[in-house]
Amino acid sequence: MRFLPFVSLVGLALFASSQPTQSQPEASSPTKIGAIVMASAQTGQSAVKSPGSGAPAKPDESGFTMRKTVSEVHLIFTVTDRRGHYVKDLKKNDFKILDDHKPPDEILSFSSETDLPLQVGLLIDASESVNSRFKFEQEAAIEFLKQTIRPKSDQAVVIGFALKPKLTQDFTDDIEKLSAGIGAVRPGTLTALYDAVYFACRDKLLKQPQAGPVRRTIILLSDGNDNASSVTREKAIEMAQQAEVSVYTISTNPARSGGHGNKNLERIAEATGGRSYVPSQITEVASAFAAIQEELRSQYAVSYKPAAFGPDGHYRTIEVQAPNQKGLRIRSRKGYRSPTEYAVPNQ
Repeated sequence: MRFLPFVSLVGLALFASSQPTQSQPEASSPTKIGAIVMASAQTGQSAVKSPGSGAPAKPDESGFTMRKTVSEVHLIFTVTDRRGHYVKDLKKNDFKILDDHKPPDEILSFSSETDLPLQVGLLIDASESVNSRFKFEQEAAIEFLKQTIRPKSDQAVVIGFALKPKLTQDFTDDIEKLSAGIGAVRPGTLTALYDAVYFACRDKLLKQPQAGPVRRTIILLSDGNDNASSVTREKAIEMAQQAEVSVYTISTNPARSGGHGNKNLERIAEATGGRSYVPSQITEVASAFAAIQEELRSQYAVSYKPAAFGPDGHYRTIEVQAPNQKGLRIRSRKGYRSPTEYAVPNQ
């Protein structure tokens, strides 16, 4: 996942076949696979096939096909002390990482990241349940983007949602266009919250080009209630993990009466390595945006090769510990799903 959390994945698979068969990778595989090298063991013919390209050169049908992908996990996490202050001066040896309950085979890189380019998805709940607070939320969101998005470095996309997610401004670093996109969000009726998160991750953030390591995040402004989605909350979370997206949620419920909605928001944020904010009054929404902005510039980045990795569709947990540092809280995404092994038939 290249997120840094990026999982590019690893494995070596041999497939034997004397008759052509069709088998395709799952569309929702959480792996970004680069070039696939295929070679005939008998003839030595080879071809390189990139995703979306045409069919590879034909090998000898009596041979077998070898498929190899490369595995690497990129992970971003945040460390705070007992008072909630960010701890930014820890070293690689201060941390212990467990991937599927096992230490990585190798730590490839580690750094304290305060200046990663951002790709931000701003999701604004426009359902009838938030109508009374809608204008203030728009104003707070615009101010957040003004303070956060740096020209030629960061980008944001604006999506409003009620019954369906609606893109009102695609990725740009132009604050005026983003502000206009926020202003173009119109109140609706029912709430398809999980569909909106799924759409933003799969169709926007996951597909947005990267020139190098970036910080992908969603800012979700909502009351947390869902009554119209076609996907479940857990499917939306899994897609966010696949897209290497941390979701920061800001509850728009008045006072602390959010109940089930606030719990939904907290679950989404915790599972993806984000954070859930519950302002006690609507005027504190701006403070929540400011806190998110600070956190996005106060994080660590690590990349590693996971141990005992296999393309088996298994959900692999991630845990980051600081065993010799007392009283710290570490937040990262909770895991990812490896891709399902699939055959590449001889042509």
